[in-house]
Amino acid sequence: MDIISLMGTIDEFLWGPWAFFVLMGTGILFTIWTKFIQFRAVTHGVTVIRGVYDSPDDPGAINHFQALSAALSATVGLGNIGGVAMAIALGGPGALFWMWVVGFLGMAIKTVEVTLALMYRNTDDPQNPHGGAMWVIDKTLGKHDDWRKGLAKALAYFFCITLLISTMTGGNMFQAWNVGEILNVYYGVPQIATGIMLAVVVGAVIVGGIKRIGEVAEKIVPFMCGMYILAGLAVLALHIDKIPGMLLLIVQSAFTPVAAGGAFVGVGVYTAFEIGLQRALFSNEAGQGSAPIAHSAAKTDEASREGVVAGLEPFIDTLMICTLTALVILCTGTWNRPSIGEIKGPVAIVQDAGKAKLEAPTSVQALPELASWEKWQPGSQVFILVDVPGKNPGEHARAKVYGAIKAGATAGQDHIEWGEVPAGATLIKKADGQPDKSIFRNFVGASLTGHAFDRAFPGLGKWLVTGAALLFAISTQISWSYYGEQGVVFMFNGKGVMIYKAIFLLGTIVAPVLISTDRELGILSDFGTGWMLWANIPILLSMGYLAVRDLKQYFRKLDAGEFKAHKPINPFAKE
Repeated sequence: MDIISLMGTIDEFLWGPWAFFVLMGTGILFTIWTKFIQFRAVTHGVTVIRGVYDSPDDPGAINHFQALSAALSATVGLGNIGGVAMAIALGGPGALFWMWVVGFLGMAIKTVEVTLALMYRNTDDPQNPHGGAMWVIDKTLGKHDDWRKGLAKALAYFFCITLLISTMTGGNMFQAWNVGEILNVYYGVPQIATGIMLAVVVGAVIVGGIKRIGEVAEKIVPFMCGMYILAGLAVLALHIDKIPGMLLLIVQSAFTPVAAGGAFVGVGVYTAFEIGLQRALFSNEAGQGSAPIAHSAAKTDEASREGVVAGLEPFIDTLMICTLTALVILCTGTWNRPSIGEIKGPVAIVQDAGKAKLEAPTSVQALPELASWEKWQPGSQVFILVDVPGKNPGEHARAKVYGAIKAGATAGQDHIEWGEVPAGATLIKKADGQPDKSIFRNFVGASLTGHAFDRAFPGLGKWLVTGAALLFAISTQISWSYYGEQGVVFMFNGKGVMIYKAIFLLGTIVAPVLISTDRELGILSDFGTGWMLWANIPILLSMGYLAVRDLKQYFRKLDAGEFKAHKPINPFAKE
């Protein structure tokens, strides 16, 4: 069993049905307990980030807007471009419905977890505070001079380890791979070159610590979100007549199976539910325990104030940007797009040493021609659809057999290397009984979103998604590098930070050449997210009442007019 398969097996355990019910239950609990704090987040939260309650004397390193930008730069990343594309490709339109559910409930979860982190952050150095679940445990359970102190240390270390796993997988390698994939698809840039480029740029930022990260994030996040939203709205305006039908399809597909069609292989209800929750959690990070680390650096003397600001993140990330991406993919017909033609030459599935094998042409010339702005090149991927046995006797399902174009020894000798064939697979038959040799381009992650924009405005995806993916990836990586750094700071008392940063940047370099399919990409990101979720949710459930109590006291004072407000400041201004 290779490392990816092992991680996939662990993912099945981490993401069993209980994971979703625990996450949903936690969100419902905090929503009711806080009296639907989501509505306070979109009203009072906006007021706070405008600087109405800012004071230069408050402890912290960055202002509310910078803290929100730093946290958003981690959440508004390739999960919004590549992650949503994966959700639709693997889970169908119904996956978006469950992303909405997690996004709404996630607003309450994130408000509580950030409030809790601010209550127990380490302010030994008021200009450079530290916070997160590890400090919450250390300052609550760890304050006792008995067996509970040792337990607190073990739990805090376990959270830090899961934090580092998530940092290296979803926060780093997922981002680097997506950029490597899209640059290779559109420009033929070798993946290793992309990894090196990202490592240089990210490294130049993270050496400056949280202040530099906050300064960079507050400039990148508004620009990249605005650019992406405007382009997405332009595509939707072109397909405005399809939006009502797509919204209906999203809701229907959340509760009924979706049949195979075009490039889409079909899914059941549970798959849509599972994929939607996984992708939403990966995108907005609610309950994962990552965002509290960035928010803990905010200048404030009111923990709940920053908690309410954090509640805006799932709203912006999932309910706005993820929805925009999904509608672009759905309205343009990218998710169930037709084939690009048939492969030239005979195609058959044969048995070779007891294993099924696809016999098909290996010459690139056998592939259909592409649009004028694209070309077949090493790294490009295709797939053929096959029939496979269903879960029940007599049932059939669809699966993909992938092919990747590999570079030849000399110019003009590029060839197709076909992948594994699922057990029991047979070729799909056309109405005349002949094998269906239809071939599809395989767009993975961000490249699928890019193709959706190209279908609306030919060539747009090449520039827009490339630029957005690059900015989103860099912003996410710099924030997640800080998250992982705080885990190292806690475990080793500030030592080993430079070694950690070197390992982080090494992961950036190698990721684009280690991953090849959307399945591997999904396994990698879900592995880190799953471990971190299970480390953080028990902390929230056991300590969350402290944050809820603080939130109630805060809003009682706010409603009584006890907080002094002043003229809003420019959040872009330097401290």
